[in-house]
Amino acid sequence: MTLKQVRYLLEAVGLRLAIAGLGRLSPEAASNLGGFIGRTLGPHLGISRRARRNLRLAMPELGAAEIERIVRDMWDNLGRTAAEYPHLGRIAGPDSGYTQWVDADPVRALRDGGAAILASAHLANWEIMPVSAACYGIDMTIIVREPNNPLVRPMVERLRGAVGGARTPKGKAGTRVAVEVLGSGRVLGLLFDQKLNEGIPVPLFGVPAMTTTGPAQLAVRFGCPIIPVRIERTGPARFRITAHPPIQPPAGADRRAAVETLTRRLNEILEDWIRARPEQWLWLHNRWPKDAYRA
Repeated sequence: MTLKQVRYLLEAVGLRLAIAGLGRLSPEAASNLGGFIGRTLGPHLGISRRARRNLRLAMPELGAAEIERIVRDMWDNLGRTAAEYPHLGRIAGPDSGYTQWVDADPVRALRDGGAAILASAHLANWEIMPVSAACYGIDMTIIVREPNNPLVRPMVERLRGAVGGARTPKGKAGTRVAVEVLGSGRVLGLLFDQKLNEGIPVPLFGVPAMTTTGPAQLAVRFGCPIIPVRIERTGPARFRITAHPPIQPPAGADRRAAVETLTRRLNEILEDWIRARPEQWLWLHNRWPKDAYRA
């Protein structure tokens, strides 16, 4: 057995024990425990330096104390998100009281049929994003990033499945499924805020960031709307979901211009979401190119 296999086995055992233990708690208690662990340990981890660096770049007007508060609260949210996994089914349940809709009309309209893309981001607990379609009986397939550990993968898939909807992994296989889903007039869900080496440079907080054009390309290809879906944490295991007005592909524009316009609009919406609740975004990714930090 290689060291990687040993690590994978230990991770799987640890996750199974965590799921069993957290599952015995109420969703609120599990969330509170995860938040306590996250905000107590997270700010002291080396990767938090990346979050502080990202915050200084994105919002240079922030003082040191405010940056530390955001980093601490980011870890609180991340710990809560992890601890809420065993309770996703209950949180997402009909009339559970854990989710509150602000404006569901753009999503509710999809019950009449037609291709559409629901686009969300790594804010609050992004794993409940499928609730936005499932609670209205809408058949949605969501593109997800699978865990690298093959022993952990089936456990995570089972927990995610409790929220509703079908899932397909990122990558070429996921792209083929996305084309099939939209081509057959169904709904696709995705998170659009991840850093990619490909894509196009589009401003995010005034700094060019390599941004995926996947959602925009699909919308232009199939002539379907993108509906931004915002998730906010309002308390332990409690969330507010807002469906924004559909963004239609620009009429009359050539394909490249239309894709860039849609991609820019998505980044503008993402920035608005983050500015409103910066502690609920995942600041741990290298979202901007190295040159931006040296400027």
